[in-house]
Amino acid sequence: MSKPHKHLLIIGAGIEACEGIAIAKAMGLKLLIADGNPTAPGLAMADWPIIESTYNGEGILTQIKQLMTTGLSVDGVIAMCADVPLSVATVSNALGLPGLSLESAFWVSDKLAMKTQLQSQGIPIPRFADVSDISSLKQKAAEIGFPLIIKPVDSRGARGVQLLDNEEQLENAWNIAANESPTARVMLEEFLEGPQFSTETLIDKGQCYTLGFSDRNYEWLERTKPFIIENGGDAPTGINDEIKVEVITTVEQAAAALNISQGVAKGDMVYTAQGPKVIEIAGRLSGGFFSTTQIPLATGVNFVEKAIKLALGEPLTDTEVLPSRHQAVAIRYLDLAPGKIKEIHGEAEAKSSKGVEMLKLFITPGSIIQPLANHTQRAGFAITYADDKQTAIDRAYDALSKIQVVYETSNS
Repeated sequence: MSKPHKHLLIIGAGIEACEGIAIAKAMGLKLLIADGNPTAPGLAMADWPIIESTYNGEGILTQIKQLMTTGLSVDGVIAMCADVPLSVATVSNALGLPGLSLESAFWVSDKLAMKTQLQSQGIPIPRFADVSDISSLKQKAAEIGFPLIIKPVDSRGARGVQLLDNEEQLENAWNIAANESPTARVMLEEFLEGPQFSTETLIDKGQCYTLGFSDRNYEWLERTKPFIIENGGDAPTGINDEIKVEVITTVEQAAAALNISQGVAKGDMVYTAQGPKVIEIAGRLSGGFFSTTQIPLATGVNFVEKAIKLALGEPLTDTEVLPSRHQAVAIRYLDLAPGKIKEIHGEAEAKSSKGVEMLKLFITPGSIIQPLANHTQRAGFAITYADDKQTAIDRAYDALSKIQVVYETSNS
């Protein structure tokens, strides 16, 4: 347990961050919480709220330094379910706190730089190409071959990420991807066949503890193409122990290649005919309630608490990261047709369904459901548990089936 009255800066106060912020409060920490939205729910738990964009590390640092002139100390900084490693590193490096170097933070913020660094260190990755200059698009696509992935170099939430089957789709897809990139940069990647996994690793001075390992679910893909929308995931994995070890070894080697020696590494992985390959590594806690809810539910380890300890420079013991349970866990998302919502029924019944750990809706009467193009548009989810994987999955679908939506149009 952290010493009383240590001060932690948390960047991000959105709905997903609240679970993690509550854990930090329970650890007895005093919290500085930064978010650009003054109504962000997590700010209510702050001892010192800071209204500043989570992407503006220098702006956050300026406000922190002003608070420090009053005698306030800051002992650690962490992003809570926000993909802002450069903001975290800007503060941590300026104040001499544990965390990523600015170089590592750049690598995990920029997908092209990440791939280049991983490639230089011999980490297995898909073939890739920079197509920020659209004039090279067709040539480089032909070199990689179809099907392939096109994506913004520096966006989040699967915005602009598309799976393409032929050359005729390229130009329109490039425009969509470029529009989602703050710097209008676009890249191509080889599409990797094989099961995909989400992993999450605690790293304490180079020692890795990969506690998060979930099979990713893409059953919606044929319907949402070219957009790639994940419909949750589940644990324990359906692959054998040997393959799981291979994937974990590769993700931990990738974290080392990006010089992530203290903190968290989140991996998006594929097991191909040639073995495991890295799609992306993030140097932060995951979203999707994976780190805050799913990993603790599956393993009994309070993952976010351990990540906070690392941010404070406190060492982890082998005992505290040893799983105390092996429980099946699933998350699935609410599948809704497009249209304007008039009424929502069944939420209470869904939440009380057997095995439901968490059920949240991101919609209200009046919400307009659009065809899915990125992960931020998903309407809600259920996280469930059971003694076995299939039962956990079935319980998630069962709970979501109790949500009844009435539309203002005829597609109810």
